[in-house]
Amino acid sequence: EGDDKNDPESTYDEENLAQCIFDLFIAGTETTATTLQWALLLMAAHPDIQDKVYKEIEDVFGSAHTICYQDRKKLPYTNAVIHEIQRSNYILLFGIPRQTVKDVHMRGFHIPKGSVVATDLRSALLDPKEWATPHQFNPKHFLDKDGNFVDREAFLPFGAGARVCPGEQLAKIELFVFLTSLLRVFSFQLPKGVKKTNMKPIVGITIRPRPYRLCAIPRNSTS
Repeated sequence: EGDDKNDPESTYDEENLAQCIFDLFIAGTETTATTLQWALLLMAAHPDIQDKVYKEIEDVFGSAHTICYQDRKKLPYTNAVIHEIQRSNYILLFGIPRQTVKDVHMRGFHIPKGSVVATDLRSALLDPKEWATPHQFNPKHFLDKDGNFVDREAFLPFGAGARVCPGEQLAKIELFVFLTSLLRVFSFQLPKGVKKTNMKPIVGITIRPRPYRLCAIPRNSTS
């Protein structure tokens, strides 16, 4: 630390540290929580898909096994559902802005050094050339004809390249473990008398669902 203070090239200082910690809290809590809000709403709106996830988990593990992230390879349908949640309800308006460190020439365009660039990740996540039903929640987007999970190049909710979201791995672990744990214990249903769900989002720091009510019905499992 002492050497850094005397290094004119160092970017370390108290203000920088505070900003980094703030970014980690925002990136690591708001985004995952918002994705889980969409996930539960979608599960309640698509009970057939929710039941298939639960059945796959029970068929593979029963009620005694504690699920960890590595288990996603044994749960192709569940993994596909989680990916489709992130694809169909991308929680940001656009990718996190970056700044060019040198002049860039790309596809006939000149981007000067110091330019702020924000990627339109929705153009990939909702591309009709890449997805059979881009504007519909459809886990089959990530499954082959035999039901095996297929990773898709156009699946870019975390960005790509050297400046991909640093929280990608943690977010994937959290989403998989949290959602599978919830669906093993509860069946999420719309309240009695509610027939439709409002999927029109609220635009803020993230793109989140409007406030909603769900019934979490304990399953008859010993878990």
